Amino acid sequence: MVIKDGGDINGRSGENMGDRLRVKLEGGRNIEAGLGMDIGGIMDWDSDTVSEWSSGDMEESDPTHDCAWMPPFLRSHTEPPHKRLEMLLHSSPCGLTVTDALEPDQPIIYVNTVFEFITGYKAEEILGRNCRFLQYRGPFAQRRHPLVDSTVVSEIRRCIRGEVEFRGELLNFRKDGTPLINKMCLTPIHGADGVITHIIGIQSFMEAKLDLGPLPCPSWKDCTLWPGERSVEDSLLCRSSDTSAWPSSRDSCGLLHLSDEVLAQKILALVAPRDVAAIGSVCKRLHELTKNEDLWRMVCQNAWGSEATAMLEAVPPAGRIGWGQLARELTTLEAAAWKKLTVGGGVEPSRCNFSACAVGNKLVLFGGEGVNMQPMNDTFVLDLSVAKPEWRHVHVSSPPPGRWGHTLSCLNDSWLVVFGGCGRDGLLNDVFTLDLDAEQPTWCEVAGAAPPLPRSWHSSCTVDATKLVVSGGCADSGVLLSDIFLLDLTMKKPKWREFPVSWSPPSRLGHTLSVYGGCKILMFGGLAKSGPLRLRSSDVFTIDLSEDVPKWKYVTGSTLPGGATPAGTPPPPRLDHVAVSLPGGRVLIFGGSIAGLHSASQLYLLDPIEEKPTWRMLNVPGQQPKFAWGHSTCVVGGTRAVVLGGHTGEEWILNELHELSLASKVKE
Repeated sequence: MVIKDGGDINGRSGENMGDRLRVKLEGGRNIEAGLGMDIGGIMDWDSDTVSEWSSGDMEESDPTHDCAWMPPFLRSHTEPPHKRLEMLLHSSPCGLTVTDALEPDQPIIYVNTVFEFITGYKAEEILGRNCRFLQYRGPFAQRRHPLVDSTVVSEIRRCIRGEVEFRGELLNFRKDGTPLINKMCLTPIHGADGVITHIIGIQSFMEAKLDLGPLPCPSWKDCTLWPGERSVEDSLLCRSSDTSAWPSSRDSCGLLHLSDEVLAQKILALVAPRDVAAIGSVCKRLHELTKNEDLWRMVCQNAWGSEATAMLEAVPPAGRIGWGQLARELTTLEAAAWKKLTVGGGVEPSRCNFSACAVGNKLVLFGGEGVNMQPMNDTFVLDLSVAKPEWRHVHVSSPPPGRWGHTLSCLNDSWLVVFGGCGRDGLLNDVFTLDLDAEQPTWCEVAGAAPPLPRSWHSSCTVDATKLVVSGGCADSGVLLSDIFLLDLTMKKPKWREFPVSWSPPSRLGHTLSVYGGCKILMFGGLAKSGPLRLRSSDVFTIDLSEDVPKWKYVTGSTLPGGATPAGTPPPPRLDHVAVSLPGGRVLIFGGSIAGLHSASQLYLLDPIEEKPTWRMLNVPGQQPKFAWGHSTCVVGGTRAVVLGGHTGEEWILNELHELSLASKVKE
């Protein structure tokens, strides 16, 4: 609920503000002491000493002790407590905000004049919104500015969820786009039952020495003003004249004449998740409408596809968060975090160069290179849905010949498909499938007509959960390949189809293929042929297999015709890395062989759907993998990327896994 003063939505003056705030906080900690402590802590950041007060000490003693910087009214005991609170709220040299922790997304319910003056936003533009809007450069920005430190944002969320105070600084922006450094203190306020009811924020702003150029502004903004964007002078004139000259918001926006059902199903459900959140800040009606979980499910399904939505729904209800929160976290990656997992069982004998994939909540590992280059053909399963996961050897009938340097992919949620690799007698180009849910799992060979050349160290992916796509790799005599084939496994007599293209990326091995937007494929990295040399690559190529005549497109880089150096921080050239496809088409690149062993295990993000794709380096908290070469990665439940393997220089580790959680979980 937004706090108002005497009917004025600004919520900045009058006794009503102090009275209502005291009522809402009754039974919690001493609000005056809390504010005194928080502001004191912020002011002390620029000095040599830091206050060591605790809220308990302040409640038992004089809350104004050693606070000579505070205004006299706060140090004085002659004024009633509620008067001192109100005077502090309106006269503080810092920005003050109060958010309602019991409401979804914790909307701001109070803001003081200092906050308005410094940020350039009026109270009516602030109330009801989450504080993150200051991370957007200008009122028309649709996403957080890339210079905002996502690590600090994640730490803020962690502190709020952990019900502890946060102190730190973060890049913010004025309404006109001017960058600011916000030194903030966020203090949770508990009610009588111990539940957090509010969060008080004290902000001390200073200029950020960044030259970002002028803020782009829509041309129509100069000639068109919405009724809610009138200047102060216009508002005063309107109050003293006939107010009927100004149309209401409903009259000025035909969209609001539509019913909630039409708005939700015909308009909002077809909009990108980030834009739905922005629409929800327009007015109270749209805000209430965008809090509906059924709407957010439709939004996610339309934006990410039915397959991704079904995968997300497979998460047990006990650990599943709401669709609205899930859409925000998978869009912003604000909740992404590394976590180390130690599992039981074992994969024996030890091996490297295996292949793994996810089938529901299970990890499946097949084959690999054993001691003395021995090709392996056994199958192991790790069920991550149980309390204590353990590797389990699965006894299957008719296993394929042993191999390494092959690919293992998932089809139709329970089927596995193996292609190619290097076996005892040389390179392979055979295909085997396995139904993991069968009572007696049996590998079955698929005799596809016109198969590709035998190869290893190629890359593969699945399209529409029924078609296997294979590209590149290393053929006999070390020849690198640049072809692309598709095999439809739903046909009675499958036949390989090669896509003839007028131009293809340089031949390569150790690259990755990622599917996005249905039938679009993104190729990244690998060891590519460059004249007589073979060099690590960081180039990105895309192809749309649904086109009548599919064509490779060069997305990033500058070494080939049509390429352009991407903005942001591009990843160093690499091979033998892993790629994680996120809902909505974005791709995460992790690890690989950059300069031999001990390569930096850094995450990079690219959205190929953007008009100008931009690389973004992610600073994800938690315990990340120490060794980045030789990993396999499986996406489990749509929100978890599990990394297994990795070469330590002496052995390959399979009992120590690392999980990259892309979304938070419901607290049990």
